[in-house]
Amino acid sequence: MRNRITIDPTVCHGKACIRGLRYPVENVLEWLASGMTTEDILADYEDLEREDILAALSYAARLAHVKRLVHLAA
Repeated sequence: MRNRITIDPTVCHGKACIRGLRYPVENVLEWLASGMTTEDILADYEDLEREDILAALSYAARLAHVKRLVHLAA
């Protein structure tokens, strides 16, 4: 994942991106959440690779690891 997910303040305002390209990880996750398959994404964005998508999912999974969630009262 280290070679696939990069954070550079000069690219996409410092958001986590795929290999320094202008594809933020959040976009890849949104595409997957909208129902696009890996094959759909790869067909639409030819400079992405299957490993890039897996790295985005791995990155999101690591961010989702929390010990507990505290709900704030409204």
